[in-house]
Amino acid sequence: MSLLWPGFLYLFLLIPLIIAVYILLLRRRRRFAVRYSSLSLMREAAKQQSWLRRHLPFILFLFALSGLVLALSRPVATVLIPSNKATVILAIDVSRSMCSTDIPPNRLQVAKDAALTFVRNNSSGRQVGVVAFAGFAELIQPPTADVRLLEDAITYMTAARRTAIGSAILRSLDAIAEVDNRVAPSELGSSSDQSTPAPSEDDFVPHIIVLLTDGASNAGPLPLTAAQQAVDRHVRVYTIGFGTTNNSSAMNCSDDDPFGGGGGFGQSFGGNGFGGGFRRDIDEDTLTQIANMTGGKYYSATSANELQEVFQNLPTYVIATRQTTEISVFFTAFAVLLAILAMTLGFLWHPLS
Repeated sequence: MSLLWPGFLYLFLLIPLIIAVYILLLRRRRRFAVRYSSLSLMREAAKQQSWLRRHLPFILFLFALSGLVLALSRPVATVLIPSNKATVILAIDVSRSMCSTDIPPNRLQVAKDAALTFVRNNSSGRQVGVVAFAGFAELIQPPTADVRLLEDAITYMTAARRTAIGSAILRSLDAIAEVDNRVAPSELGSSSDQSTPAPSEDDFVPHIIVLLTDGASNAGPLPLTAAQQAVDRHVRVYTIGFGTTNNSSAMNCSDDDPFGGGGGFGQSFGGNGFGGGFRRDIDEDTLTQIANMTGGKYYSATSANELQEVFQNLPTYVIATRQTTEISVFFTAFAVLLAILAMTLGFLWHPLS
């Protein structure tokens, strides 16, 4: 706890003065007290009024005064608050290697199904955005809690050439910056190799990026350079490596691409949607480094069930943020309650008539 106006603490110097005045008044009261004709009657009267009854109202008044002084100094505390306003950005690889059928019907369709399940189970109302990336990255659905909009964006993703993991991270950061002014937009031209350590647990913003890919970056900014920008902005990146080592599997995205292949993310690959010769090895080292740098975690999934399980285990429902909150109201309420109690006891134990 810290204080915004610590100068008001000097008011505590009044408390010894008030105690001194109280003792002086008690002595003057004794001096002019009525003298009993019988010493036994005086002793009996003293027994009836205990020390606690005589002084407890005044003690409560002092505590009430102390609470008001603390309230005037405007105390603030940093508290951990579960955040329902956190944003989750799903960055999904739509490169042509996602058309591989080693995970039937193909990797892209399975990834879509897992993402759809994720947004439909978003019972907390947390905002979700969708970034699709191949040779470049594009925000196809800004963060929203509207499940229908998210379903449409995920369903109509189509495949294209190349894989730009760095671009996906930077575009996801920009999407977060649009909804939270604490997060600066990405610096697309930045190529700094200066690395800074990951933030402490208390410094992270509540937003996260979930990046799913089945390959290695071969376009756009370097993934680790982009990840460093996420570190600088205190944004966690959770990475998912999706696919098997079966690079000889056929490729089919004809069911997913109503535009005849390529869609809005690259050139057409032919109407039948089949092809071959694409690199489909997962760069697990880089994905792990990205997760470790940013305070996230790397997951590996080689089947539809494993991918569903990964999405279920993402820590998106326990996201919390630390906020600095003024707590003067609690000290004020405490002081008022004590003052009321002091006055009540005073009237009960020392009636005016």
